[in-house]
Amino acid sequence: MIEIVSDGRCTACNICVRVCPANVFDIVADAPPRIARQDDCQTCFLCEIYCPEDALYVAPHAEGPTGITEG
Repeated sequence: MIEIVSDGRCTACNICVRVCPANVFDIVADAPPRIARQDDCQTCFLCEIYCPEDALYVAPHAEGPTGITEG
């Protein structure tokens, strides 16, 4: 399940938004995408794989939000 979009690393290229098959993200003007539908995440890792800045973290074994924070 998608857990983090790093504000410090993300360049708002929105590649993750385009590759996500579950439409988990919402585009935010001049900011990193927002995880809008976390429960819809299929844990496919496409967002993490395609991110050029390594700004995403997908928890591989989570069945629900885990509360992981960056830092």
